[in-house]
Amino acid sequence: MTQETATEAEVPTLRQRSDLFGIAYLGTIGIVMLAWIASLVWGAMAFFTWLVS
Repeated sequence: MTQETATEAEVPTLRQRSDLFGIAYLGTIGIVMLAWIASLVWGAMAFFTWLVS
């Protein structure tokens, strides 16, 4: 008895969509982190301005 190798089914990959989703996700994380850091800096400046005055 011989067994023939099964042919692999060609499944279309969603590589382009996945890459775009990843870039959008990283961009969103970057913007949120930038806004968070900017708010921390603004808060520190406001606090020290209040402390000095």
